[in-house]
Amino acid sequence: MSYKTIAVHLDTSANAHPRFEIALRLAKQFDAHLIGAFAVFSPDPRSLHVMAGTAEYYRQHEARRTERRAALERLFHAELRRAGVPGEWVAIDEPASVAIPRAGRCADLIVAGQDNPADPESYVGDFFPENLILSSGRPILLVPYASNERSTGDRVLVAWDGSREATRAVHDALPFMRTAKSTTILAVNGEHGSQRTRIPGADIATVIARHGVHVQVTDIETGPGGSVGEVLLSQVADGGADLLVMGGYGHARWRELVMGGATRTILRSMTVPVLMSH
Repeated sequence: MSYKTIAVHLDTSANAHPRFEIALRLAKQFDAHLIGAFAVFSPDPRSLHVMAGTAEYYRQHEARRTERRAALERLFHAELRRAGVPGEWVAIDEPASVAIPRAGRCADLIVAGQDNPADPESYVGDFFPENLILSSGRPILLVPYASNERSTGDRVLVAWDGSREATRAVHDALPFMRTAKSTTILAVNGEHGSQRTRIPGADIATVIARHGVHVQVTDIETGPGGSVGEVLLSQVADGGADLLVMGGYGHARWRELVMGGATRTILRSMTVPVLMSH
């Protein structure tokens, strides 16, 4: 298995360009077709007429957005030609929270961005990354808005707990692991358990090794009340990982999303790209 079709979510935010650069590098690396899926959040202009002056502001805002979109589309085509990567630009006139999961279902990997509270243009819908993880059915590579990484996938850290979500994430990330310089399986245990005869994560490490991956296994205890998410962030920093692989835990409940604690922590505070699968 490899990534032969990659979809990257593009918008008018400041992080759209660096996110595209990462997706382009991956498309080049995996000899993949790259889909630039452009979708943003647009309020209903009729609702703005209730406040004096907002309709004119909306028109000016849309004009600036149109300029940014055109510039990004030109850049997309120019960079694809320069890199020799096949691809297509798809502008979707639907909310991104609907459009990107649908477009991504016809891709092997979806590249999207972490929410950036400092950039209003990065807002494309409530809980966009969470919805994408839970609804697309595809692995999601989330790019942090504050990342300065020039590589993605050279040093892979896998969060392993034996769950269905973690199992799927491991297998979805195999293309990265096959080309990585190092892969570490990190088994995080919330508390000291009973005596074990095997290293946690050893079984899945054996499966990964059969794919030609050189893999190491590390076992970490968080202790009572410890935060798995904080442990993962610490291990990423200490080990110099440039890709974190983990299951995306959560479920939809009436009018809200309930995400796992570690998932919430990583989505809020990620420092390197994170591949999540649900």
